[in-house]
Amino acid sequence: MKTSFSTLATPERDAGLNTAYIWAISLAAALGGLLFGYDWVVIGGAKPFFEPFFGITRTVMANGMSTTVTNEALSGWANSCALLGCLLGSLVTGGLSDRFGRKRLLAAAALLFGVSSILTGWAPGFSWFVTWRILGGVAIGMASNLSPMYIAEVAPAKLRGRLVALNQLTIVIGILAAQVVNWWIADKLPHPGLDAAAIEAARRAWNNTAGWRWMFTAVALPSLLFLIGAVSVPESPRWLVKNGMTTRARAVLARIGGAAYSEEAVRDIASTIAADEVHQVRFRGLLQPSLKKILLVGVALAVLQQWSGINSIFNYAEEIYKSAGYGLGDIMFNIVITGAVNLLFTLLAIGAVDRFGRRKLMLIGCAGIGLSHLLIGIAYASHVKGLAVLVFTLSALGCYAMSLAPVTWVLIAEIFPNRIRGAAISVAVSALWIACFILTFAFPMLNGTIGMSGTFWLYSAICFAGFGFVYFRVPETRAKTLEQIERELVNGSFSEAGPRP
Repeated sequence: MKTSFSTLATPERDAGLNTAYIWAISLAAALGGLLFGYDWVVIGGAKPFFEPFFGITRTVMANGMSTTVTNEALSGWANSCALLGCLLGSLVTGGLSDRFGRKRLLAAAALLFGVSSILTGWAPGFSWFVTWRILGGVAIGMASNLSPMYIAEVAPAKLRGRLVALNQLTIVIGILAAQVVNWWIADKLPHPGLDAAAIEAARRAWNNTAGWRWMFTAVALPSLLFLIGAVSVPESPRWLVKNGMTTRARAVLARIGGAAYSEEAVRDIASTIAADEVHQVRFRGLLQPSLKKILLVGVALAVLQQWSGINSIFNYAEEIYKSAGYGLGDIMFNIVITGAVNLLFTLLAIGAVDRFGRRKLMLIGCAGIGLSHLLIGIAYASHVKGLAVLVFTLSALGCYAMSLAPVTWVLIAEIFPNRIRGAAISVAVSALWIACFILTFAFPMLNGTIGMSGTFWLYSAICFAGFGFVYFRVPETRAKTLEQIERELVNGSFSEAGPRP
């Protein structure tokens, strides 16, 4: 298809790219993803210790034996309250980032991460603990919007896929880092000269009173690094042009790709923004017929990423593997394996997303996850336990880690027009957090009504439906500038995409 767009990525245009600088500022923004993963998972390691401290769990004596009693409502609230903050953060970030800029909001998210982690760690009571966890959730919601959006807006077309996927890699690294730090803190108290039982008792007593506090407080250190990175990066050139600061935008783009690259990019960005839209933040623009279709694609991708069912494997791994016949030691080892597989396939995705394209990875992922879930369901229905369930869950995780996990963020960051990108990403990411809550909340009920096999068959059906959606509605955006993607999507003339959205 012939195109007159000057912004079509070419070797000539990319020849002067300052690759080291582009990777440096993208990595600084991606630290938001690291804190996202870190703060999201840290509560798992602290849970066995802060719950007895706040009286959520308590030991009672019955018939001469000790029994642990849990207030399930308080336990669920303590572990899920951050989701409320995530939703709030994602909702407010769109309009605020369009009004005040991406850089300021990145710095604000970093401050919230640091402050909330310290306040959560040293909360004097349960109500304050929940309050500060919700504030930390706001930071997660902000980072989940801002980091991929900022990276997409500074990255040249040929690097954009892997650079936005870098944000997913930092999330995975953050998860692993939280698990390692939790383990180190929980196991750090030495007691030379004591026997094993006494050492274990002393460590548990220390963790119940102080150890869990340091698990949360430890988030402050990477938060400081994120803050330094946020204040060091330049403002998004696309936001600068939208707000009439073209001189500053030219300077940023010149450092990214040279003077010629800068001039061409500024002209092209400006051509997608009407004169009366400068300095404006218009949520009602999302309701225009041509933009509403694009918004629905972004929302559907966000929901598909969650309802593919993979987070149920992460959140309920102990229950899933226990149902498959594994003992406690093997369950913990299996969880470590899932983390390693998640990291490995995320690395593969970074190498593949700009080489093979978004659509192809998404289609392979939906098909692979759907088939894996189908086999998990068959294994449970046939009472096949042990290795088979582990292999099928690792297969599903691997397919997810190289497709829906990173590529959804890439597409959400790419497909929305410059003038409404912040607001549109806010809506899509809010849909993601709502879908995450529904998935997490529904799993125990699904398992109780249709069983483990039926639950995974339901996830399988959603993934196969997602395959059809991606095939018919999701365009290929590889190697195209954001402005070219915008023109083709709005005009309904997308090239290299197979079926039109």
